[in-house]
Amino acid sequence: MTEDIAKAAPTSLNMTYNRGSLTDETLIALYKGMLQPRMIEEKMLLLLRKGQVSKWFSGIGQEAISVGATMALHEDEYIMPLHRNLGVFTSRGVDLHKLFGQLQGKTSGYSQARERSFHFGINQHHIVGMISHLGPQLSVAAGVALAYKLGKEKKVSMAFTGEGGTSEGEFHEALNTAAVWKLPVIFIIENNGYGLSTTTSEQYACKDLVDRAIGYGMPGYKIDGNNILEVHNTIKSLAEKMREHPEPVLIECMTFRMRGHEEASGTKYVPKELFDLWGKKDPLEQYERWLLNEKIIDQPTIKSLRDSYSVDINKALEDILAEPAPVPDTAKEIRDVYAPFVPNKNLSPSSIDDTHNFNIYPATSSKTKKRLVDSVSDSLRQSMKKYPNLILMGQDIAEYGGVFKVTEGFLEEFGKDRVRNTTLCESAIVGIGLGLSIKKYKAMVEMQFADFVTVGFNQIVNNLAKIYYRWGQNADVVVRMPTGAGVGAGPFHSQSNEAWFTHVPGLKVVYPSSPMDAKGLLNAAIEDPNPVMFFEHKALYRSVSEEIYDDYYTIEIGKGRRVISGNDLSIITYGAGVVWAVEYAEQNPDINIDIIDLRTLLPWDKDIVLETVKKTGKVLVLHEDTLTGGIGGEIAAWIGENAFEYLDAPVRRLGSLDTPVPFAPELEENFLPVGRLGKIVDELMNY
Repeated sequence: MTEDIAKAAPTSLNMTYNRGSLTDETLIALYKGMLQPRMIEEKMLLLLRKGQVSKWFSGIGQEAISVGATMALHEDEYIMPLHRNLGVFTSRGVDLHKLFGQLQGKTSGYSQARERSFHFGINQHHIVGMISHLGPQLSVAAGVALAYKLGKEKKVSMAFTGEGGTSEGEFHEALNTAAVWKLPVIFIIENNGYGLSTTTSEQYACKDLVDRAIGYGMPGYKIDGNNILEVHNTIKSLAEKMREHPEPVLIECMTFRMRGHEEASGTKYVPKELFDLWGKKDPLEQYERWLLNEKIIDQPTIKSLRDSYSVDINKALEDILAEPAPVPDTAKEIRDVYAPFVPNKNLSPSSIDDTHNFNIYPATSSKTKKRLVDSVSDSLRQSMKKYPNLILMGQDIAEYGGVFKVTEGFLEEFGKDRVRNTTLCESAIVGIGLGLSIKKYKAMVEMQFADFVTVGFNQIVNNLAKIYYRWGQNADVVVRMPTGAGVGAGPFHSQSNEAWFTHVPGLKVVYPSSPMDAKGLLNAAIEDPNPVMFFEHKALYRSVSEEIYDDYYTIEIGKGRRVISGNDLSIITYGAGVVWAVEYAEQNPDINIDIIDLRTLLPWDKDIVLETVKKTGKVLVLHEDTLTGGIGGEIAAWIGENAFEYLDAPVRRLGSLDTPVPFAPELEENFLPVGRLGKIVDELMNY
């Protein structure tokens, strides 16, 4: 027997069932829990052969884990399953008609035909579906567990991963953060021998994956994943302890994948002797024999159960197969990208100006001169008071007050539960923010520098941005992004990466240039139930200041602002570009420049852009971001398509050089576009 076969082979073919204090009723319920998903799978494999199902990820032979674990928890405790955990859904009593509609890509399914297989969630049943990028569900489970702990709910959450998924960075981030914060979350590894075709010896070098638990400072248990009672009793006992004394736990369930990764991939790479060995350890068949031997169940009862399930399955499938294919509704598709949100509004007091697109006007006209960094701090402090469910998370934001001192003094005012120093785990913290959102909390995640968002990119663009469109769960998370060059910080602390996110449906991207806007827009971002990427230019933090309203107010997301009115030339810009454009206009009063601050980059204000194009006929789109792929190209293209007849010259773009941001001041000055602004304005004016 080769090393790989030996490592994947079961340690014992016989299972000892320890019923403990379990009643006959519970023992039979566990049997029924495994039988139903097995029969559904058998039906799905038949439909697959008939060409009536396009894809199937089989969990045959692994039902004891899904069912035993799910039935060990309370029904209102959240579970984050994977694509072989049909037993989680059936154990929670999901509607078969809607489940099959989901699996068949019909509009009656849980995701309205927008997702396949088990990439969906159902809050009614406290299930949060996976995404294909293995790992993010672990952090989401940690976020739900944090919400339980903050609310003193005495509950646990549970997340599944495969042995292959433990190689993902998110596995480390989620477990490490959960351990540091002592979160009541159960992490389950379904070690089924293969990550698609990759053997365990190619996935990890340690003897047992559960050995990693000690490195995170959490308890770890290795159990027989095919023994329904061992799975159920282990998790039930641990969950009871964790509800009283929160801490995470890692459980490695040893099992085997009896089918291909998905049916089309086959199993030719798996030695036949492994199928022979594990086939003798089928969790349903062995448990059924034990129940019969113990006279807890009899053959007529088994037949009755099978007949009943067969009728239910066939009826639900018959209805779904007769259901027509989805009819696209473009307006609905676009509308469902964002969770519905009508901003709170109030009437403008006569003493308050209306030049900033306020939704909530300040209660008084009292103002104080503040820097941009102070206005961001003002917003967070007032939002923390307004929303007791708002949690701030980020590296060094508590005692230290953040590297830019935005949250200085917050720890003393709001406490450590709500102002949380995080591990260096950007992805896990974003995922935890999503988990908090599922439990109706609001989360603010600070990236210490916008550059570091790359580590959390997957959670943002694939989880936060898409989750509402997929199954109606909003992501009430604001990601703050200290960004930009001009401070001599070099390539990894100076990037302008806002354009990465303007291409992602489901996100909102906000980029203020002034203290007044920063406070109002950040307040609005926190109020909004959708995910918002909020960019704050580091060089503007302490270099720009103005009088801003002392009271709480919000500025409408998606609305630009005319900073200076002119008729000769339009400069459409945002962030530091606004400061550069204003300085240029002041130094060149002979040119009458119409300066538009977009403020929001997704969705951006097409009305104000069209208005300025009509007004001047000559347009420059200016941004600090590198030229190629910057949002300036999108705006220029839109103008060309929708306002060409108003143009007196080609739309011009001006951005930074297409290079990384250099460190030396002389090189950085050359990199930035501000030094080339005069030349391009002259060219436009003389066109």
